[in-house]
Amino acid sequence: MFGDASPELRQAFERIMTRLRLAPGEVLFDQGDPGDTLYLLEEGLLEISVLSAEGRRLALNMLRSGDVFGEIALFDPGPRTATVTAIAACTLRQIRRSDLFEAIHARPELAIEMIRLAGSRLRWVSRQLEEQVFLSTASRLALKLLYLAGISPKGPDTIVMSQADLADHIGATREIVSKTLAEWARSGWIEVGRGRVTLRDRDALENAANPDLF
Repeated sequence: MFGDASPELRQAFERIMTRLRLAPGEVLFDQGDPGDTLYLLEEGLLEISVLSAEGRRLALNMLRSGDVFGEIALFDPGPRTATVTAIAACTLRQIRRSDLFEAIHARPELAIEMIRLAGSRLRWVSRQLEEQVFLSTASRLALKLLYLAGISPKGPDTIVMSQADLADHIGATREIVSKTLAEWARSGWIEVGRGRVTLRDRDALENAANPDLF
């Protein structure tokens, strides 16, 4: 989001940002908490999760350095739509709605760019929803493994996560995830250990992630 901003808007952000830190396991905010702040993750790893009406937890995404989140609160303050938890020690920068609106009041032209940036974020959210609705469980799991491997602190091919947590990340049951991982392990695509998945054949997983193959 900030990468697409003009130099003028980035300068405005820099003037009003403040910094905060989270310890591993610390919750930045819970789903339903009031919110009026946008965040930029400078360093660390965060998990975004939600609870369904039935109480089932679904991990939507993992955020890494450079990711921006919480922008809905800048335009429509209200209950947070998800819970954000630190997986590792994190350093963030934050922008409060009141500070941003004060900057826009001084530079009204910045409001147009903020609307454009908000539109780009909405398109990203739409793509996430499309994955959940239209892709098969195997495709979603392959996509998530490839993504998580890319941000894993253990290296580019190893994911430290339980099968139950993987199931939460793709909106599936643990049993289905376990069965799919076992099939891929027998095929030599991955190696499964206790709370760990190691990628052995990225090409095979990328093919599995292709929805045209399912």
